[in-house]
Amino acid sequence: MVYLVWGDEMESSEIFSEYIDVDDALSRIGGNMGLYKKLLARFLEGNHFEAVEGALNSGDLSEASQLAHTLKGVSANLSLKKINLLTVDLEQLLKSNSDYSSCLEELKQAYAVTTEKIMEMTGSI
Repeated sequence: MVYLVWGDEMESSEIFSEYIDVDDALSRIGGNMGLYKKLLARFLEGNHFEAVEGALNSGDLSEASQLAHTLKGVSANLSLKKINLLTVDLEQLLKSNSDYSSCLEELKQAYAVTTEKIMEMTGSI
């Protein structure tokens, strides 16, 4: 079951199941919700999507691929499911010199929804 977190209170939420798997993340860090919230807050500070997009806009596909790889790892560790799935795809598209524009747009939308949900969870609104 996936949860929406308000302080120490939790309630089930469908949107979270698509974007954030809190149970999976907590299982990685021994159930420590406080630590998870701190890690999510640090994720918000990273501006990971903007870095990937910036590298792509400047034509640096190698840098964009490395940044996508980093975002893939971070999102996997934090169980940010939608971001992780899309960065896996983006990284493959970049490595194969394929059109990545629709994947990048999907990632941008997923990143926006996910970061909004993280701000709700961490009280960063």
